[in-house]
Amino acid sequence: MSLHTNSATHAATTLEAFDEEWLEWHAAHERNRAHPHGFLAVTHLHWLSSEATRLEGAPGTWSADDDVVRVVLEPGESLLQDGVELNSDAGKSLELGPIEERGGINLVSGDTVIEVAKRGGEYIVRPRNPENQLLKQYQGTPAYTPNAAFAVAGRFVPFETPRATTVGAAVEGIQHVYEAPGEIRFKLAGKELALTAFNGYAPGSLSVLFTDQTSGKTTYAANRSLSVVPAADGTVQLDFNRAVNLPCAYTDLATCPLPPAENRLPVAIEAGEKIPYERQDQK
Repeated sequence: MSLHTNSATHAATTLEAFDEEWLEWHAAHERNRAHPHGFLAVTHLHWLSSEATRLEGAPGTWSADDDVVRVVLEPGESLLQDGVELNSDAGKSLELGPIEERGGINLVSGDTVIEVAKRGGEYIVRPRNPENQLLKQYQGTPAYTPNAAFAVAGRFVPFETPRATTVGAAVEGIQHVYEAPGEIRFKLAGKELALTAFNGYAPGSLSVLFTDQTSGKTTYAANRSLSVVPAADGTVQLDFNRAVNLPCAYTDLATCPLPPAENRLPVAIEAGEKIPYERQDQK
């Protein structure tokens, strides 16, 4: 067998493995997205104020003041946290918080998970019910066929000091502030590019929010997200085949952040998740 044949066979095997790994990753991501109490199960988005109010989809009367959430349950109503009954005495005020920005706690009422969270400095309540039609009718998310050309090497370059970066949100009237430890520099489609990176959820990981020339055409207009993990020497692998939609791509009951202005890429990234079927009439 010739050297050329060996090289071609190796390349084909590598591409096949690349595709298989992507398929496994995407299937796992879809399973997580379709969790019975995931964001597709959110039925309502309630913004709390100092005025005590009954909320659709959640038991009790709710208010928030002085960085504390208060809920009063009526007879027959209950909330559980980690399996423990929080308040079974009618008329007794249950106090929750303070909750850190972008943090939250989950309470349980029957089959519903009641998310109590803080977004843009305000407290919200989001009931999550597995019978929500958005979840029950979910068809999966379309995506580009994996393409190794969109998995590129880059380098994480830290800022001298982390930068507080304010971005807008999918919901009008609120802003998110993230700490940006640095930027990721890379080359794609013959262009030298950079993305401001935020700290990710997993220790040592980074998250980048971006749009590109496919946004609003084949991919969701507002944002997509990509998680990366820099090596000790700062090198990173930017695999845009794993660019994913945020919750706001599926529901108006999300408060997702928008990318910083510098993360609007002047190239078409024809990789990763596309506009969800649920939004394809809103291009």
